[in-house]
Amino acid sequence: MLHSIFMLIVDAVASILAGVMLLRFWMQVVRVRPPQSVGQFVYQLSDWLVKPLRRVMPGGAYDWASLLGAFLIVLLSIIAAVGVESGFDFKTILLLSLVRFFQWIFYGFMATLIIEAIFSWVNPYAPLAPFVRALNEPLLRPLRKIIPLVGGVDLSPLAALILLQIAVRVVTTLLLSVA
Repeated sequence: MLHSIFMLIVDAVASILAGVMLLRFWMQVVRVRPPQSVGQFVYQLSDWLVKPLRRVMPGGAYDWASLLGAFLIVLLSIIAAVGVESGFDFKTILLLSLVRFFQWIFYGFMATLIIEAIFSWVNPYAPLAPFVRALNEPLLRPLRKIIPLVGGVDLSPLAALILLQIAVRVVTTLLLSVA
């Protein structure tokens, strides 16, 4: 029981930290400036790892240190999960880390789509709505070209959610088949 409580805490902390680092990477990819409160939260929560990693992996067009930081957090959480169990070699741990890393990326995209949908229903003029909309725009733009409005309703977020769920399953299956 203590192990499951420990893993709950490790998973919660790791998912928050890795999620913030993935958000930091994605904000730079889509070139969106976060609102001040979000920016402070993201940068203060991730600078402790991103700044040292930039010495090893200098930035360029993208913030690769943030992406590497997210992967390292995933790797450490997997090591914590299987560290007490025997029989796992480094290749298996690395593969499980890759699976979880890609799952978190896809789940992060799903979360931003759901947040945007909630904003559109509750308060489309909320201060964070334009920020979330900008994060989702690269995902939704290609779908909006294909999927027409139905009765004035944009179904592209629903299509994106379905495609992301398919992507999670495909990537997970492909990565686990390597083992």
